[in-house]
Amino acid sequence: MKNKKIMIVEDEKIVAMDIKDSLENFGYSVPCMASKGEDALKMAEAYHPDLILMDIVLKGKMDGVETARIIHDTLNIPIIYLTAYSDEKTLQRAKMTAPFGHILKPFEERELRTNIEIALHKNELEKEKLFEKEKWITSILNNIGDAIITTDPKGKIKLINPLAQALTGYREEEALGKNIEEIFKVVCEDTGEYAGSPTDKVLKEGSFYGLADQTILISKNDNNIPVDILGSPINNRNNETIGTVIIFYDIKERKDIEKSFMSFKTNGNT
Repeated sequence: MKNKKIMIVEDEKIVAMDIKDSLENFGYSVPCMASKGEDALKMAEAYHPDLILMDIVLKGKMDGVETARIIHDTLNIPIIYLTAYSDEKTLQRAKMTAPFGHILKPFEERELRTNIEIALHKNELEKEKLFEKEKWITSILNNIGDAIITTDPKGKIKLINPLAQALTGYREEEALGKNIEEIFKVVCEDTGEYAGSPTDKVLKEGSFYGLADQTILISKNDNNIPVDILGSPINNRNNETIGTVIIFYDIKERKDIEKSFMSFKTNGNT
């Protein structure tokens, strides 16, 4: 676990420097230190450390718990809390941020090192489990008989399976990271007007079936493909929406059958 980057967020400068000396003696690097939550957010995003030691009581408007919550939700960096005291309400808030440890000050170097090693090891194991889980899920999505696109909450494409690539005409390397509207271009068949963003509809309404009446997908090669569209949110363990999954089907064959049936019915009546 050597050469890991550990960020210190501590409002007492002398304590912060003592911790920094200890970490460097352990073989870790300390790329940055902060005493305010606002500064910690900027530094965490800039340096993306492997672990953050977070004092619960900080200078400024944000305490350590609020700072940790934002870092956990946006950057997913493991955090160990450092505190001399905490009331029950604060401790309950702290638990909601899923910390990797909690150390009461004053603490010994051995205690600090042990907690850091455990947190880093636990994080590595969770990354491995997540990687294996993602590979398993990706394998299923790539082999399923539906066209599937997943996005982040801003509509950036995170996954586009082979069938979705075939229908849209865009390869995976062209689609990943793009706004879904750039790749998944759908219009209303009757008016030719834009049918709307499926991601926006999911975020506003939750799961849906049908983006609009009679939707047409316009592929990269300008092919018009009638499609049915389903959308659902992707939620984390706190039931917060972290993305969307869009499933769509080529219904040209079905529409052709419907037209043939209607034509037959009409001719039969005449």
